[in-house]
Amino acid sequence: MAHINLGLDEKEHPGITGLFGYRPETAGPLNALADALLHAPHPSLTAGERELIAAYVSSLNDCSFCCSSHSAFAAAQLDGGMPLVLSVCADVDTAAVTAKLRALLAIAAAVQRGGRMVGAELVAAARSEGATDLEIHDTVLIAAAFCMFNRYVDGLATVLPADPSRYAEQARHIVATGYVG
Repeated sequence: MAHINLGLDEKEHPGITGLFGYRPETAGPLNALADALLHAPHPSLTAGERELIAAYVSSLNDCSFCCSSHSAFAAAQLDGGMPLVLSVCADVDTAAVTAKLRALLAIAAAVQRGGRMVGAELVAAARSEGATDLEIHDTVLIAAAFCMFNRYVDGLATVLPADPSRYAEQARHIVATGYVG
């Protein structure tokens, strides 16, 4: 049970969906941010890669709802599917991702520990693997946003879905319509 009365059946509205139902006036801007970061067209990072960054940061933050949901969203959009996502969350250094994505994930992990943990050496390493300023910017913003989303979900003790298959069901919706559709 959440720390506050959301006025909704939490089993029907688990995780952030219950919080969005409780405060629709904040849900709109937060969904728009998620859509811009994760779903909207991007010149070089795929939606699956951006979702993977969100899932990875959520795993580092031990946010079960966000990690499970964004892992499903990433898996639905990446050739390696859920095995790839799980391998990144378990050990990014041995996961079958490009060197550029690994460098971006290192930046995301640094953001998760604290913004000032992103040093010039991490940025230089990402650039040496071909990362652009836009990709570095968006990685930092996705990681920072997911620290906020994770703390929002866990800080109010939202519930997890009773049926884990709801993550895959929601992934189909997100892939098709995004976060504001």
